Order: sequence, then structure tokens, then C-alpha cells
Amino acid sequence: MQSFHVPSGSMEPTIMPGDRVVVTKIGAGEVERGDVIVFDGTDTFAAADRTPFASDGVIGRTLSAIASTLSIDLGEQDFLKRVAGVGGDRVTCTPDDGLQVDGQPVDEPWLERGTTACDTPFDVTVPQGRLFVLGDNRGDSADSRAHLGDPGGGMVPVDDVVGHVAWRYWPLDRIGGLGDHAG
Repeated sequence: MQSFHVPSGSMEPTIMPGDRVVVTKIGAGEVERGDVIVFDGTDTFAAADRTPFASDGVIGRTLSAIASTLSIDLGEQDFLKRVAGVGGDRVTCTPDDGLQVDGQPVDEPWLERGTTACDTPFDVTVPQGRLFVLGDNRGDSADSRAHLGDPGGGMVPVDDVVGHVAWRYWPLDRIGGLGDHAG
């Protein structure tokens, strides 16, 4: 398990800025559509800013885990998003048809009422070993859609997944699981 501080509103209303969550570690085959995950985006979403981090190496990873538990920011590029597609999926979205995976509409109860699934249409096929991720706050999320033209096409390597968001422990009035918003 590992603790993370949520700095942005990209996952509102499911997870709010300032929330603190606990993430359970998972294996590569354990990621499914709808999961809320934390992943290391230093080589994908933040590749241009990649520099060696304190968490590189065994000792560094141990110290990084301790720092994360204490909410000490090491400047790494961890992201929290929802999995929309896994390897082999064709993920499409249009303002009229909404989000679809392999031609089937995706029910997204986590989207705030009145939120459109996408403003800009896309049609991608997710390579094996990769994930296509979206923020629940579609209008304010730099997710896979924002990186479609980047090397890797905005797809997150499964090996970069830190784990599933298990529960929120801060603020106290919102402590608990993600409920219907979990996926």
C-alpha cells in the first residue's frame, strides 16, 4: 500500500483536489476498464521533463515509498486517472455517441451530470501492454487524449501502474471507498 496526495481536479467529482488516497499495489494483469489507478507518467505523460529521480534503484524506491506515506513530494510524475481501454480495445468517442469500447457504449456514472464524454472525437486502438486513461473531469484533465500525438500515443505502459486507488483517508468527512464512482 502507498499513500498519494491528489493535487488536481482532473478526477472530480470522484476525487477532489487535496484528497489523500491509499493505493494498493497490483500486478500487470490486474488492471481492468473502469479502474481508478495511479501510474508513473515520467516516461509518457511527462517525458519531456524526465530526469533521474531519487526513487531510481532499490534504496531510492524504499525511500520514495516512505516519502509518499509522509506526503513528501519528490517531484516525480505520478498521475491518477481512470482506465478507459486495455490492450486490444478500440476506444472511440464522439460528442453524439459518447465513449465506446469495441463499438459498445460505456456507462459512466462517475461523470457529473451534464458532462459530455468528449468534446474532441478520437478513435484509438490500444496496443497490448498499454492502457488508455481518462480523467472523470473531462474538461479539465490532461489524460491520454491530450497526448495522442506524443511518442507512445498517450498510452500508459501497464508496467508503469503503481496500483488501484483503494480508499480515501482525507478529508475526514469523505473518508472511505470511492463508492459508485470506483468503476
